[in-house]
Amino acid sequence: MGTNPEHIMSTPEGQDDQVTWIARERTLQPVEASQPPFVLTPPAQQSRRWKWTAGAIAAALIIALLAWKLMAGRANPHTTLADRGGIPLISVIIPGQQAVTSSVSFTGAIAARYDMPIANEGDTGRIVAVNAEAGDHVRRGQLLAKIDDSVLVQQVNRLAAALEQARAQAALSAAEYKRALGVEAAGALSAEDIEKRRATALTDAANVKVAAAQLAEAQARLERTRIIAPVEGTVLTRRAEVGQIANPGGEPLFRVASGGEVEMRGQIAEQDLAQVKTGQAATVYLTGIEQPFSGQVRLLGAIIDPQTRLGDIRIQLKPDPALRPGAFARAVVAVAKASRPVLPQTAVMADANGSYVLLVDSASRVERRPVRVSGTTDSGVIIAEGLTGSERVVATAGGFLRDGETVSIAPAAAGGT
Repeated sequence: MGTNPEHIMSTPEGQDDQVTWIARERTLQPVEASQPPFVLTPPAQQSRRWKWTAGAIAAALIIALLAWKLMAGRANPHTTLADRGGIPLISVIIPGQQAVTSSVSFTGAIAARYDMPIANEGDTGRIVAVNAEAGDHVRRGQLLAKIDDSVLVQQVNRLAAALEQARAQAALSAAEYKRALGVEAAGALSAEDIEKRRATALTDAANVKVAAAQLAEAQARLERTRIIAPVEGTVLTRRAEVGQIANPGGEPLFRVASGGEVEMRGQIAEQDLAQVKTGQAATVYLTGIEQPFSGQVRLLGAIIDPQTRLGDIRIQLKPDPALRPGAFARAVVAVAKASRPVLPQTAVMADANGSYVLLVDSASRVERRPVRVSGTTDSGVIIAEGLTGSERVVATAGGFLRDGETVSIAPAAAGGT
């Protein structure tokens, strides 16, 4: 049957529609669409797409507004005189030279020139009386405190009695020896008896010396129960209290400033120590006291501390009730008088390389000049090295200028001061 032609059936009766039969040699024809194709979009998806579009537009507008403000803010930046290309207008000063006194200043403390500690030198005992207070002026030999001596008094009395016995025995032995010598020529006593009496007389005389020495020792120990002032002066501190046990070699019971003399003790730098000499005038200032105290350099240290590079110095002062030992003080020692340029503090600057000033040369250009400052006065800063006094120095605002920059000098300050 595969080789026979297919049988085509006829249209059934009563059916108007034509039936098309597809044979092997017939091809399938595409059916033309009656309407163009289209895709339906859900309403919710369209709403979200419009929201995203509106948000993107709003964000773009905000970014554009911020960028406009930033560009507007940078449109007129602040510029310095150098950035605008203008020539700075400055004021200068010609310092000249003034008579100034070079000085060295340092700090320290007030102290007694001779601070004498007074302690118990005798036996351990209880303090029964205190007769001096801190700040009292005492005389040499004045009783400061008393230690219990009840036991030592009895020892002294006993030794005094022993001394009397020894003296009596020595006198008797000496008399017997004298009588023996008187009968020696008559032969009443043998030479041996006479020698024994001589030896007894010598022994009893030695016993007198021993008893006298023991008595003197006891009296010295008794005397040491009285704490007395060895010199005239002012009592600085008092640590003795009634009932306190005073041990020999313990902490001082009193400290006395000999003669009431005071001084200032301090330390100065190694480079300043070479300029200071003994006898130079000094002025000492105390905290809380406006009145200065005059003095002079009394002593300079013989060595310099290798760790701190400082040396000792002492200033002799006149006694004054306001000069209390231990008070903090500042001293100024005048070391030399000379003529030096003096500049206002605004004209002197400093950085890692040291102090410097800015000058204006003949070509109206700024020049940096290193200087050495030796001190300050009420007028300003003393320049020890670096200036002669005839230079034109920038008075203020030197930190805004550059080395080599061209400047213009204000007419009001052209003449200097």
